[in-house]
Amino acid sequence: MSQQSELLVIGTGLAGLVFALESAEFGQVLLVSKSKLSDTNSALAQGGIASVMSPDDNFDEHINDTLNAGAGLCRKSVVEAIVKKAPELIKALQDWGVHFDHEQPDGKPSLTREGGHSKRRILHIGDHTGLDVHTQLLKKVKDHPNIEILDNHLVVDLILSRDISPYTFQKSKCVGAYLLNIENNEVHHLLSKATILATGGAGKVYLYTSNWSGATGDGIAMAYRAGARVANLEFMQFHPTCLFHPHAQNFLISEALRGEGGVLINSQGRAFMKSYHKLGSLAPRDIVARSIDAEMKKTGADCVFIDMTHKSQEELKKRFPQIFSKCLELGIDISKEPIPVVPAAHYLCGGVLTDMNGQTDITSLYAVGETACTGLHGANRLASNSLLECIYFSKSAAEHLKKNWHELEFSQSEPPSWHLHHKSDNDELIVISHMWEEIRRLMWNYVGIVRTNRRLKRAYNRLQNIKNEITEFYSQFKIHPDVVELRNIALIADLTVQCALKRKESRGIHFNADKEPAVEISGPQEETGAKDTIISAESFAGII
Repeated sequence: MSQQSELLVIGTGLAGLVFALESAEFGQVLLVSKSKLSDTNSALAQGGIASVMSPDDNFDEHINDTLNAGAGLCRKSVVEAIVKKAPELIKALQDWGVHFDHEQPDGKPSLTREGGHSKRRILHIGDHTGLDVHTQLLKKVKDHPNIEILDNHLVVDLILSRDISPYTFQKSKCVGAYLLNIENNEVHHLLSKATILATGGAGKVYLYTSNWSGATGDGIAMAYRAGARVANLEFMQFHPTCLFHPHAQNFLISEALRGEGGVLINSQGRAFMKSYHKLGSLAPRDIVARSIDAEMKKTGADCVFIDMTHKSQEELKKRFPQIFSKCLELGIDISKEPIPVVPAAHYLCGGVLTDMNGQTDITSLYAVGETACTGLHGANRLASNSLLECIYFSKSAAEHLKKNWHELEFSQSEPPSWHLHHKSDNDELIVISHMWEEIRRLMWNYVGIVRTNRRLKRAYNRLQNIKNEITEFYSQFKIHPDVVELRNIALIADLTVQCALKRKESRGIHFNADKEPAVEISGPQEETGAKDTIISAESFAGII
């Protein structure tokens, strides 16, 4: 007999937690995490949340900054809706017990500035905003009587139902998912009235990333296999400044340091960013990342540096306690010496296509947070807009479900039992590890900050062979979390390359040395004529 939960939420980052809290007021929620609840990209977010909060700022400027950063691919209606709602969303977080830093003595929120922003509008909690917000909301989730939490369970695939009559067509419907219990390696199915993908991004597809180790694009891969369209996966944002140190390979050095006067310098100690952009070290992330890449190639150095030595040790400890202590732990006193940094895969601006309610192509399947492609970020995310997007779309999806709650029902059909393979081979698991490494290195070298047609085609050809090998392993051997995640990152890598090959110009984060830069890179796509790169699944999987 099937297990059931009215609402199945896959992922425990900010998007998943907000949706759970909002929807638990009218439905029973099962919140699934493939690891510990605290393992999420949201908890690693250092910078903050963007919102117009000062009389010196206004919605039009925040909207324009977002559109300019998005390089002509943002949807204006989406940007306007979210920016204008931002102060209300900040208030919702405060009502949940989140306390942002405040200036003394007037009690107004302390606002900082980050790259691409024309004004100081980033609310923050030290340099660990994501961690504090996530921790507070997680407490609320754990205390809610209508939310059940299931950790150490990896969702393998979605379960679908649809009318397959040759004479009629009906959109497929998501009726649940297959879950792998990581502790005992058993798979069971769970039926739901609606399923919400809040699985985060896919930074782990690249060799160097600021993401947590579980950011393997699971939700995007599952949605695509189920028949949902995905879009703009070529726009993987590379954060310009990840700490360059062998013992801290995914530790982020927040953009807020540059917002507080930090200057990027090369290995010779020269400030170089003014040579690349008029905003210097505060240029949008895609430009900063490419500039650092170019400077490293020009000088032959392994990294560049952020100089914060104009600030006192006391100021740095107060404003950036986490970064200061982490660097000091590694022997770097950032008040006396510059911080070594390199770009790393950070944030995926594409994902599963959704509408303003977070709905995908598949009935009863929603995608929120970094998993989704909503039209807010366009070709390059403006700093600190991501947590804002999580809250907006999670609340919007919950509100949409509440309005349509009376129409939702459980599937009356029993899904097929999971077919378990019992063959196991430790030598094959070593091969899996090698394939993980091969995909991530291939993506870094061929589909990185600067791309070419030849590199993209080489990546595509090699990935087809790797995908065939993974399919063979997946169909013959006992299921294992590493295999499930490998299957997902291989698919995400393949879809990323397909999107990159379809993009006929260099735009935003996607820079192809063989393609001319887009002529119109500012304004919304409604005015620039820029198009999303959309990949449609060819077939449906797992239909009952």
